[in-house]
Amino acid sequence: MSSDAANDPATRERTRPYAIRDLQAMKARGERFSMLTAYDHPTATILDAVGIPVILVGDSVGDNVIGYDSTVPVTLEEMIHHTRAVVRGAPNTIVVADLPFGSYQVDVEEGLRSGIRLLKETGANAIKAEGAGPVAELARRSVEMGMPFMGHLGLTPQSVNQIGYRVQGRDDASARRLMEDARSLEEAGAFAIVLEAVPSALAQEITEELVVPTIGIGAGPHTDGQVLVLHDLLGLSTRPAPRFAKNYVDLRSVIADAVKSFQAEVAGGEFPDADHSY
Repeated sequence: MSSDAANDPATRERTRPYAIRDLQAMKARGERFSMLTAYDHPTATILDAVGIPVILVGDSVGDNVIGYDSTVPVTLEEMIHHTRAVVRGAPNTIVVADLPFGSYQVDVEEGLRSGIRLLKETGANAIKAEGAGPVAELARRSVEMGMPFMGHLGLTPQSVNQIGYRVQGRDDASARRLMEDARSLEEAGAFAIVLEAVPSALAQEITEELVVPTIGIGAGPHTDGQVLVLHDLLGLSTRPAPRFAKNYVDLRSVIADAVKSFQAEVAGGEFPDADHSY
């Protein structure tokens, strides 16, 4: 391997599966990394093959795949089902699974039981939960039990009925609270923290303050990593895309055109032809 190839982050890391410690090393080297959601085996195999370091099996499966209006109805059993499929397709990627609403809010013990199930029954590498306060204690206990923990601050979709879909941390008081929450999660042992829908300047301040990596979504360009919902990236979402989402391709149109072609060929007797018959 040439020295240039050895110094290329993508080439260097692909000599072995990604590990959680690699994210910290990337931050230390000033290398930005990507995280994407996946909810099924075929998608996971693609992300794994192109070298995405982290896959999030998000509870966003609810409003992107299952058809719910939000993430709130997603169950632990549904998360286990989808995470299993992703893990089978991503042997070289860090797979993080969301603890869904209702699986950790009652008390820390419930959260620990849910986390154990999610890791033990799926083979995922880490769990993620939204918020701070009691969640910081859940993070601490999870790490003590050997369950790597990713935090999530700012706009927390499981709290949509309380806070709505609004940018968080705009005023001084809420900005200070977000910084304190980020510090508490880091002190509890979280290996990374997602910052969703927070002002760019605040996300930069938190990123510079923390030793652990931050992963932004609608938090500007200064976080250590960036995450998007894959359905937004691919133009597959059935809901209006949020401001921070970028469509890199319009797969809804591509798929619709392919289906229309199939329908036309069936109606016209062109499919199946001799090449597609026994």
